[in-house]
Amino acid sequence: MSMSAGWYLRRLSRMGPREVGGRAGDAVRRRRWRSARPNCPSVTGARFTAVLPAGTIAAVPPDAAKRLIAEADRLMYGHAEYFGVVRDDLDDPDWWCDPKTGRRAPWGYAFDVPYRNEDAVGDIKQIWELSRHQYLTVLAAAYAVTGNERYAERVAEHLRSWWAANPPLRGVHWISGIELGIRLLSWVWIRRLLDGWPGAAGLFEDNPVALKQIWHHQRWLAAFPSRGSSANNHVIAEAAGQFAAACAFGWFPSSARWRAGALRSLERHLRGNTFGSGLNRELATEYHGLVLELGLAAVAEADAADVPVPASIRLVLLRMTDALAAIVDSRLRPPRQGDADDGHGLVLDGAGTDRWASLLATGDAVFGRLAWWPAVTGTDVRTPLLAALIRPYAKDGTAPAVTRPASRPAHFADAGMTILRGRAGDREIWCRCDGGPHGFLSIAAHAHADALSVEVRHDGVDVLADPGTYCYHGQPEWRQYFRSTLGHNTVQLDGADQSVSGGPFLWTRQARSRVIAADTSEEGVARWCAEHDGYQRSVHRRRVELTTASQELRVVDEVSGPRRDLSLAFHLGPAIAADLVGNRAVLSWTRDGEERSAVLDLPGQLSWRAHRGESDPPLGWYSAGFGRKEPTTTLVGTGFADGAEGFTTVLRFRG
Repeated sequence: MSMSAGWYLRRLSRMGPREVGGRAGDAVRRRRWRSARPNCPSVTGARFTAVLPAGTIAAVPPDAAKRLIAEADRLMYGHAEYFGVVRDDLDDPDWWCDPKTGRRAPWGYAFDVPYRNEDAVGDIKQIWELSRHQYLTVLAAAYAVTGNERYAERVAEHLRSWWAANPPLRGVHWISGIELGIRLLSWVWIRRLLDGWPGAAGLFEDNPVALKQIWHHQRWLAAFPSRGSSANNHVIAEAAGQFAAACAFGWFPSSARWRAGALRSLERHLRGNTFGSGLNRELATEYHGLVLELGLAAVAEADAADVPVPASIRLVLLRMTDALAAIVDSRLRPPRQGDADDGHGLVLDGAGTDRWASLLATGDAVFGRLAWWPAVTGTDVRTPLLAALIRPYAKDGTAPAVTRPASRPAHFADAGMTILRGRAGDREIWCRCDGGPHGFLSIAAHAHADALSVEVRHDGVDVLADPGTYCYHGQPEWRQYFRSTLGHNTVQLDGADQSVSGGPFLWTRQARSRVIAADTSEEGVARWCAEHDGYQRSVHRRRVELTTASQELRVVDEVSGPRRDLSLAFHLGPAIAADLVGNRAVLSWTRDGEERSAVLDLPGQLSWRAHRGESDPPLGWYSAGFGRKEPTTTLVGTGFADGAEGFTTVLRFRG
């Protein structure tokens, strides 16, 4: 998908004067860089000193090491899966080829490559992902754990191949700052994990090609930061990667300047991207995880290099960790809110390692767990490695005194997120209610039109599910569906979205929501009420009540204003079978070999139909991860909203 002139005008309308000026300067710089390519300064006597403390690898739990080695062996055989596409070419990858479409990105000056045009380039996410080199950090970690040099040799072979195929400013891998930032962070960890290998210095600090790549990556990031309305998780990745490299690879005349600039950017944007409650302002949970991973990795480099960091950085990461502990369900799954693209900041583990449990384990090691935190089961490789570098929060001399939550927060007023919880024996009923801002910054790039939506789980199983994201570029009808109002558990009026889209990462009008009441203090009953003004001349108000004794969730929707067509959607999780008769659906599923069920009584004023796996237009789909989708059941009721009465839905769990 290429961008039209109309898109550029809409995008420009969301920028302020300062951002416009900055982007104009970027355009001039890109033209100048086309012909002015300075050489990397001469470096002599470079040494890598940011090594892991003695004994760190011995602290890796055996089961985590076993998963890591199994993953590394799959990679050695060339096998991997990215965004639903299985690959068997990783023994000798083509760095510019998209395995999904078979297209190969064109050669040329980086800023001339039309990376948004899938017809010309292929799926850019597929091309970029491998070149984040996070599979190489896995191989390097396998070397560190086993001492088997075949892993190190494969890493060296692939790095040399990549550096030869991607000279500075040539091709698709020199376009996006987030890619350069994450790649630098991967290189830092590769060098650290290969430290015991005799060829490590020859691969990095004694290698003129490597030095040239590291220098040009940092020069690029210093010149082209994400600006203004684009200063979301991308700018965090850029700053974290720049800072990590300037600490660990501080061999250049500009290293001190780059390090100081990246640290200022990281401090400013970590605060700017995070609510006071600790939740990420993009209101896209996977980006909360990405930013937290990047922030922890940056602090690890600071402490390894003995570089002081502002106390506010550690404080933001502490609050983000406590917020994550507060919102996960009984199986440590967070909400599926907003966009998700399977992006990670630092990958050191094999398949089967739980990302969110890993983050909470690291949080425990660095900040200390609170009494109300959920128990973290499972192990990972990354936590002991990060914990060996990061000074514990309580022992850091710059850490300010901070009051952490005495009990588990349920309502995050600034983010508009409320978690209602109930229990049926040892089974948790978990409900996320969305009454917060549409998204972050003027374009709200990773937001969905999901105001007042609910997400309900029973013992960790999606019952009323957020369908997910599935794709970004190249499939506009699917991008539109997965972020649409009809694609969420909420009310749609007149067949339109609550917020107006101007492109795949652009909203030109955003619904405004406000939480009227959120009461989770009463034993056995939790209540929430909110409304939004996304539909002009009408207001949608929703009330939700969860009663533990009856295992009942009651949702009441009211629409004030003129008579309008109304659709009410409930998306069931992929594990849920539904038998719809009239306005009653009997739901059934299996959990841990045990049959479970619920009854969903739907508003009788509406006409109800079940949809599953429909493509024209899309309806009835669930995306468990980026690039993957599977059919699921969506119940849609249609009728009219005339302000005369509310629409009541009751979900009762059995047993």
